[in-house]
Amino acid sequence: MNCVQEGQGYFGPAPNGLVGTVRVPGDKSISHRSVLLGAVNSGPVTVDGFLRSADTLATIRAIRALGVDIEELDSCDGSKLIVYGRGWDGLEEPVDVIDVANAGTLIRLLPGILASCPFFAVLNGDASIRRRPMARILQPLAQMGATVSGRQGGRLPPFTIQGGRLRAGRHQIEVASAQVKSCLILAALRADGQTLIDEPGPSRDHTETMVCYGGAQVRREGDPLGPGTTIVTPLSRDLDMGPVTVPGDISSAAFLLVAALIVPGSRVTVEGVGLNPTRTGLLDVLQEMGADLTVMAVSGEVEPMGAVTAAYTPLHGCDIAAEKVPLLIDELPIWALAAACAEGTSRVRGAAELRLKESDRLAATAQLLRTLGIEVHEHQDGLDIIGNPQRWKGTSVASHGDHRLAMVGAVAGLASRTGVTVDDIECIGISYPDFAATIEQLIHR
Repeated sequence: MNCVQEGQGYFGPAPNGLVGTVRVPGDKSISHRSVLLGAVNSGPVTVDGFLRSADTLATIRAIRALGVDIEELDSCDGSKLIVYGRGWDGLEEPVDVIDVANAGTLIRLLPGILASCPFFAVLNGDASIRRRPMARILQPLAQMGATVSGRQGGRLPPFTIQGGRLRAGRHQIEVASAQVKSCLILAALRADGQTLIDEPGPSRDHTETMVCYGGAQVRREGDPLGPGTTIVTPLSRDLDMGPVTVPGDISSAAFLLVAALIVPGSRVTVEGVGLNPTRTGLLDVLQEMGADLTVMAVSGEVEPMGAVTAAYTPLHGCDIAAEKVPLLIDELPIWALAAACAEGTSRVRGAAELRLKESDRLAATAQLLRTLGIEVHEHQDGLDIIGNPQRWKGTSVASHGDHRLAMVGAVAGLASRTGVTVDDIECIGISYPDFAATIEQLIHR
């Protein structure tokens, strides 16, 4: 494999497969939360395994802008740091606009913290962020007592928030979203009574897990795989978290695991990866497709983790029901590539939220697969993929500046006959800066 200059990357076929054991960078979702919640902790929080990426570094800058010291300890990869928590009352009004860059998690979770702080803040981001819908968090925060204002009537960034005394209540989330739910949980921890958050289905529970680790009371009632209500009891004091070990990101591991499944001769183990049940939906779906996957779980301080091994397997198509989509929302583009290699037709529905990511991931994924010669039928909320187990020829694909799509293109190159060129691989740094080096390590020569 050669990576050419000027941001383009050529990923050639791996005729002898991918073989080896690797670790992937720390989980992006948990890395964000470790800094955000560490900031309002009652004292210092040591974070080990932190993902240093464009998105998470934006979170460090944002928290420093609120007066919180963060010490980045000497280590080979900069993955260990100390967040010197000041509690909610210790946060300071930022003197400038908080720039979240491309971090969607940051722009949706930070307002939940700021909603109860007695000061003014402005949040903005890059062109992609300025297209992200914000009414889904700003409207309920306004109902709770914060004063908010944003572009297009509060629909889009940039937006302002002036914190205040927050009222408890009941909120209905129309689309299962961990980011929206997390924002409301963080605000509800400072409300004047118990808050109820109704969801149409399950979503990631990293925020609940981490705040409970710090002494909060948050629980969910209802169908584990269906509608449910998250009940938040306000804190009587600041969080009191201990050290946080960030597991490897299952979303990053997904690209290596799927590569192993679709490239003949491959066997790849990813160690120390997060195995939170609200994040492992892709593993379940791949096993339904006949994948040779082995999962060995161990316990972690905050989150479950372990090792996952994938070996080349001829796959067959499957359908993903709408209620399962939140459990693999970020992995759907790489699942689509697995489906493209499978025998038969695969379908997914209930995935309209993908149109609101760094790119319109439904449309962009369909376009990428068609460029490879795969027949795809696009729907408003999903895709029908007509699988073809035959290797595709080489081509050039567009990433649309989206890190997930760039990595899909890279994996497509490994499974191709003559290689794939991805127009922009610099965006991969958002979540997996060493992705190309990891692939190079695994190529079996």
